[in-house]
Amino acid sequence: MSRSEKISFEGSSGEMLAGIVDVPEGPVRGWGVFSHGLTLGKDSPAASRICKGLADAGVGMLRFDNLGLGGSGGEWSAGSFSVKVADTVLAAEFMRAQGREVSLLVGHSFGGAAVLAAARSVPGLDAVVTVGAPFEPKHVEHMFDAEIGTILNEGSAVVDLGGRRMEVRRHFVEDVEAADLRDCIRTLHKPLLVMHSPTDNTVGIDNASEIFRTARHPRSFISLEGSEHLLTGKGQAARVARIIAAWADQYLDAV
Repeated sequence: MSRSEKISFEGSSGEMLAGIVDVPEGPVRGWGVFSHGLTLGKDSPAASRICKGLADAGVGMLRFDNLGLGGSGGEWSAGSFSVKVADTVLAAEFMRAQGREVSLLVGHSFGGAAVLAAARSVPGLDAVVTVGAPFEPKHVEHMFDAEIGTILNEGSAVVDLGGRRMEVRRHFVEDVEAADLRDCIRTLHKPLLVMHSPTDNTVGIDNASEIFRTARHPRSFISLEGSEHLLTGKGQAARVARIIAAWADQYLDAV
């Protein structure tokens, strides 16, 4: 079984971000950082179960709350895709400062797009995994497409994001619309595992196809049959963790 350490580090906006490092009890095969979905947080089922599962398999993982979520400071509405990417890089730097050099990035949903963009800025990285990730960060706009005009014209609007009322500001929309992952994926030069459910009704399977098609080898694709986007069903996130642990085995150097 793994154990959990509560940590905090300064994010790119100057606010303190709250995190948990799931630490293997036995030999450590490597360290990684997990990036959660749009408003999900480090304690969401996908984040906590995947990271604990990886730690049980010998891969220690840092999962953290993005700006304004969970235990982290600041306002979520002040964040953006660029901030999420920058904070993922800083999370890896925090781990490296602790003597735990990050060799694996794992991202779920919007966080999957973030790790693809962050990978080039994480030295020593060995492998990248996306789970239910969008090919284009602006895909998230489908969750509030009716309010985009208001956001752009008035500067912000309160919208429903997965059952939570959240303020979305103009800079967030402009930032995701400007983000282009094609070059990040094409020049990744790291082993990439793309995982996606064919019945994902939030981020369609075509996104996985585009990520995989754009990537260069070594690249792998795993279809998560029977899973839904949030991976809340019994055993879904644990299965993802087992697959990642097995796939990453050849890329991780025991530390």
